[in-house]
Formats: sequence, C-alpha cells, structure tokens
Amino acid sequence: MNQRSMEIEQHPLEPFLPGNARLLMLGSFPPQKKRWSMEFYYPNWNNDMWRIVGYLFFNDKEYFVEKTKKAFCKDRLASFLQEKGIALFDTASAVRRLQDNASDKFLEVVQPTDIPALLHQLPQCQAIVTTGEKATDTLCAQFSIEKPKVGDFTEFLFENKPMRLYRMPSSSRAYPLALEKKAAAYRIMYQDLQML
Repeated sequence: MNQRSMEIEQHPLEPFLPGNARLLMLGSFPPQKKRWSMEFYYPNWNNDMWRIVGYLFFNDKEYFVEKTKKAFCKDRLASFLQEKGIALFDTASAVRRLQDNASDKFLEVVQPTDIPALLHQLPQCQAIVTTGEKATDTLCAQFSIEKPKVGDFTEFLFENKPMRLYRMPSSSRAYPLALEKKAAAYRIMYQDLQML
C-alpha cells in the first residue's frame, strides 16, 4: 500500500445545520476534491443526489444544475434545503482512502462523526436518512440499531425522543438503479415527513 493511501483525511466541510431541520441527511464522506463540481455536499457531477431532489420537488432533474457549466448550484441548493428543513453531514469525520477513488468500499472510517452532537443542534429533527451502505453501517453501529432494508426505515429512540432512520439507495451512479427508481424510494420518505 502506498504512502498516499495511508493519509488520514479530515472532513473538508462544515455541517449544514438549518435551525428548522426535521431531516438529517448523512452520506459517508465527500469524494476527493478533484471530483468536486462545487464546495458543498454531494459535489461529484456523477452523483445523482441533486438530480433526484430536483426531479422530486420540481419535476426537473436539472433544476439544481448550473446551466453554463458541469456543476450544481450551491446557492440554489442551500436556500432550498434551508426552506425545507434538511440538514447535511456525513457519518465519518476522518477517513483513509485505501484506493484512489470515491468508492465507499475503499473508505476506512478512522473517526465516526459524533451524530448525537449534531442532533443536539437540531431540536426539530424527526428523522435521519443514510444514503448508502457505509453510511448506514457506521450510523447503526453508533446507535446500536438494526439496519433497515434499502428504501425502508427503522424506529429508534434518541434520548427518549422517537426518531426514524431511513435507509435510501446510494445516489452514486456506481449503484446500479435508474434515477427514477431511486427517486421513487426517496419520494416515500419525503412524503412520510410531509415535505413533498
């Protein structure tokens, strides 16, 4: 294993925590900077998270796309997420990349995120959603809860407050499911939370 792959990467973004957030969306960890199209969550042009959200809320998968370049519009995203009450971070605060790519399979979680600390800043939060296998495994280990099936949820208590953990299909194109099928799973969650 080369020296580069043994480096520990710290999370490059601050948590995005609107005060009105009812949903905390957690991925695993951002891709390498060379894959970013913007300085925000799910920045990889080949990740469909913001296309799924555009498709569901605006009937337009290109809604959050910068028309002049291959990038997503951070300002449009931030104001939408603020309005809807959706917080964002990742389940890992520090990782090692075991290979030079964005695959979760080759991410070693060195320091899991302190999720309770995030939830303490989100008093209205009712649900957490994990977007992929690594994020789900990391979160379930921290809360000692059973992993829901993809597209489903598990109920749990956080400091005596009932919460839901939704497990959604990965928005990465490496996860072999059509955008519309992924969106159908996300639609159920957003409807459950009366956001859609």
